[in-house]
Amino acid sequence: MTRFTIASFNVKNLIGADQEYYRFQTYTPEEHAWKTDWLAEQLVSMDADIVGFQEIFEEDALRGVIADADEIGIASNEASVPDRSKRYHRKAIFRKLEYGPYSGAALAFAPNAADSGEPGKRRPGVAVLSRLGFEGAPEVLQDLAEPLVIPFAPLRGLEGEAGSFTMKRLSRPILKVRVPVGGEVVTIFNCHLKSKLGEYVAPEGAAFAPEQDLTRYDPLGRAVGSLRAAVRRMAEAVVLREAILDELHRDHPVMALGDFNDGEHAVSSEIISGEVPFRNYAWMLRHNAEHRSDRYSAEENLEITEAVERVRLHSAEKLFVRKSLRDMVYTSAFGGNFESIDQIYMSRHFLPEFEDRIGEMEYFSVLNDHLTDGSHPEAPYNKLASDHGQIIAHMRIGRG
Repeated sequence: MTRFTIASFNVKNLIGADQEYYRFQTYTPEEHAWKTDWLAEQLVSMDADIVGFQEIFEEDALRGVIADADEIGIASNEASVPDRSKRYHRKAIFRKLEYGPYSGAALAFAPNAADSGEPGKRRPGVAVLSRLGFEGAPEVLQDLAEPLVIPFAPLRGLEGEAGSFTMKRLSRPILKVRVPVGGEVVTIFNCHLKSKLGEYVAPEGAAFAPEQDLTRYDPLGRAVGSLRAAVRRMAEAVVLREAILDELHRDHPVMALGDFNDGEHAVSSEIISGEVPFRNYAWMLRHNAEHRSDRYSAEENLEITEAVERVRLHSAEKLFVRKSLRDMVYTSAFGGNFESIDQIYMSRHFLPEFEDRIGEMEYFSVLNDHLTDGSHPEAPYNKLASDHGQIIAHMRIGRG
């Protein structure tokens, strides 16, 4: 058996000092030093073999954080881990305490195709860090070779064109890597789907959209902006789902992680994870039923259930909650709402009840003590720390 850990880390706008990433938003050298030190400390605490990062503007800034983490972690090892001359240096407690440096680790960075480098109008990308290396070259999915066109069917009683939605580019890249571990190769997708922030369309020649002028608050226009963001997020989920299915149809183990900007039961998240099978399809009317007794057979029920289960992904968080009876996990806090919008999903290759499993999750942890929603004066929101919790799945792999 081989053990490894995999984590998701939204760092919140990582870029060098004195660089305007969004309009009027920069880090002073002092703020940048504080932020990178905090990120490095978190990375040491996570000590994960594979880390998916979101909101990375510059690869060099991320490499700096990784180097800082190694410096902190190695110093911690020297202070807390006994050397080989001590009889007790092999005890499990010290193996758990020991930080593994990322020297020699592989790093893949996917810059945002929409990032022109223009100050104030930057766009973030994603990255994957792996102590286990990569098999083959990482792949980036953002500009679609063929636009995604989603036609709508006319409502019953209406005829003619019902409209469609077309997407040519994802708001942020999806990074796909293959990681060799324990005699297997796991396909990992790191994503950062469109946020819930509304999208507003500025009229031709206008500097901004009317809905952005809060002195003339337009509730309906703001609602339409939220609609645009939600549709885009769900369309991006479809693109990710298609890429996941391509791997699952080849029976490749899959893990999909990142900032989904939605909870586990949101439509976008369920698009990615796939359908939950119906309890018994033999109860259900056939798609081509001509009589009330035209239902799927018992044999077809088994076939349909297997077809659905084979391509499902499963939430690491929920697998852990089921295993530990713990129900207090969250990765985001805003407006008094504490929820999980960062996820690690895995194919059934890692389910303990799946007969042909290649491994399973032993533990799941979240670092979220730094999160506040700004509503408590004794715990003010800190703009430099990440506004996301970090999640880590502790995995065991091996068919033995």
